[in-house]
Amino acid sequence: MSTSRLSSSTRGRAGGPSASSGASSAPLLEIGRVGRPHGTSGEVTVTLVSNRPERLEPGSELQTDLGTLTVSSARPHNKRHLVAFDGIDDRSKAEALRGLVLKAAPLVDPDELWVHELIGARVVDQAGTDRGAVASVVANPAGDLLELTDGALVPLRFLVRSVPGERIDVDVPDGLFEAAT
Repeated sequence: MSTSRLSSSTRGRAGGPSASSGASSAPLLEIGRVGRPHGTSGEVTVTLVSNRPERLEPGSELQTDLGTLTVSSARPHNKRHLVAFDGIDDRSKAEALRGLVLKAAPLVDPDELWVHELIGARVVDQAGTDRGAVASVVANPAGDLLELTDGALVPLRFLVRSVPGERIDVDVPDGLFEAAT
């Protein structure tokens, strides 16, 4: 969907994240959090909040509040991942990363929708009626819901077609919008 990429970054001092030289044109998505150090060689535990473990492939650049971290290695370990980053080569440097949120640009996948692509889009029903703009996406065990600016909730499973950030066509059961008012 979004084809924006992170801007190039310049390398900072050895032993830490580099400072970013520009702003990203795509919103960055949280993909994980750094946990405790593991061992003495600079590895840390990372808990992924993404279902895409390829986010931790060697060479992946992840953004943090301290700058860019480049993955040098990663492997699964006890429902987490053990990750080594370039320039982080001892336990004290690894400890300084504890708690950092790891972010990255959305992956381009034509079969997936991202929440940020739905926010602000106009929802149009099968009769061609504009039902309003998406204010948020609400997580629900039965399936995510589009919350419109008027408070109406539309199950995401009724989505037929989407033009990211612009329009979402839905095919909803009769009476769905009337029940919301």
